[in-house]
Amino acid sequence: MDKTGYYGTFGGAFIPEILSTTLEQLQLGFKEAKEDPAFWSTYQGLMSTYSCRPTPLTHAENLSRHFGGPQIYLKREDLNHTGAHKLNNVMGQGLLVQRMGKTRVIAETGAGQHGVATATMAAKFGYSCTIYMGEVDVARQRPNVFWMEQLGATVVPVRDGARILKDAINEALRDWSTNMDTTHYVLGTACGPHPYPEMVSYFQSIVGTEVREQILRQSGRAPTRVYACVGGGSNALGVFSGFLDDAEVELVGVEAGGEGLETHKHAARLASEHGSVGVAQGYKTYFLQDDDGQMLETHSVAAGLDYIGVSPILSAYHEEGRVRFEAATDEEVLEATRLVMRKEGIIPALESAHALAGAFREAPEMNGDGVVIINLSGRGDKDIFTIADALGDTAWKSFIITKAEEYRA
Repeated sequence: MDKTGYYGTFGGAFIPEILSTTLEQLQLGFKEAKEDPAFWSTYQGLMSTYSCRPTPLTHAENLSRHFGGPQIYLKREDLNHTGAHKLNNVMGQGLLVQRMGKTRVIAETGAGQHGVATATMAAKFGYSCTIYMGEVDVARQRPNVFWMEQLGATVVPVRDGARILKDAINEALRDWSTNMDTTHYVLGTACGPHPYPEMVSYFQSIVGTEVREQILRQSGRAPTRVYACVGGGSNALGVFSGFLDDAEVELVGVEAGGEGLETHKHAARLASEHGSVGVAQGYKTYFLQDDDGQMLETHSVAAGLDYIGVSPILSAYHEEGRVRFEAATDEEVLEATRLVMRKEGIIPALESAHALAGAFREAPEMNGDGVVIINLSGRGDKDIFTIADALGDTAWKSFIITKAEEYRA
């Protein structure tokens, strides 16, 4: 990364003038924090006593036998406090908010895990908290909405646009531009204007540091491949960070293939031919957009992967060839979810199940002495309605429809 926040030709800070001073303050605050050894020590201590770190690396023996190929290991971010990797980032940003002396935090969320994590952080540190969430996601992620509200956050359903994650981000940016003196925007993934991609990947690197030590201790060797789902890219950058300097370790990001890449009902920016370079929401990267630069609608069974853009850091790795990108369809994801539940007794988030699906597709073709790590970025409690609906459970479907109508009212 250069000093202006570019990773190759991607990144930067394309923001309205009104936000320039606030963003400069954040850049300076983050730089000072990174250079202060006590800050990282405080962060690690907080995560170890409050957030169940280090999270385990589980040898999935049953899955390994099932595929008859490599030994499969799951990095258990689903066991992190609040049920996903998201808390790694928000607790770090919470400490930054303390240093900057602000009293209110706002956030966007799709799957709701980032919203719950932000609301949790706000409760822990005593901040006022507002969460923006697309109306579609509010309905399909009702359990997380409930917990955000119980934690004291105000959840604002966004009814503009497609009413999903990109629209929630736009609304959060509008809020920030009018309340920047007191408010910090806790961006949930490694996207947006500089320094957010650097900052989020910095806090998520705790995952890579842990898993590298764990796999060397447990298997005696570096992995053959590391898989992670890719929405914005925070969990992928976290787990990949432990192996970026190991050329022999293949890094695989799995995007949302939705109903198939040929249908355009997907969110595959890098794994398809539909992504192109553009500027939106404060940064330059690959987006799903038309020839005029208008953002296209996306689709995924997983709310957290239903996003038009991708981290500029991952775009740079894509062009360098350091990370390979694939896509998993909704059907493959649901099958992978069922398989992990039946074979290992683990309920993965639908986002994480994309990484599982990508790995399961390739595992039978891999050498039997290989070692695979899959980042299980979150647990699937939040997806009970979506999974039940996909599997034809009409009772849950009726409940979802009722809740959606309540919010529209």
